[in-house]
Amino acid sequence: MTILTIRTTVGRERTVLDTLTTKVHMKPTDVKAILAPAELKGYLFIEGSEQGIADVLRGVPHVRGLINKPVAIEQLEPFMKVATKEITMKVGDIVEVVGGPFKHEKAKIVRIDEDKREARIELIESAVPIPITIKLDLLKVIK
Repeated sequence: MTILTIRTTVGRERTVLDTLTTKVHMKPTDVKAILAPAELKGYLFIEGSEQGIADVLRGVPHVRGLINKPVAIEQLEPFMKVATKEITMKVGDIVEVVGGPFKHEKAKIVRIDEDKREARIELIESAVPIPITIKLDLLKVIK
């Protein structure tokens, strides 16, 4: 098994990835994995036998070519690591919503789901406390 680089039309990496995934699931091939790093525009990486890769790529729109130089897995490791920021908010914090339909509203954190990176908040200035689930990226701690 080798890892090769696919050149695609810039901005169409996701389309090519979806098409390749569909082809691999419909007909069994020697393709084991496909990687589409967001940092590399216009490129995908595919693991499999050279014949299997060539068969899967045939007729796929937005594929501009295949670079027949094997890529070492060590070169791809930085693209596979998930960078997560530490959650600094805690239950009871007063926050301001910085995006979405409740922008500029003040709220109190009721619950935090660390796995989904979401918080359940209640708006302070509303007459009736309405629980809202919102992404942590859209909150800024005030107190």
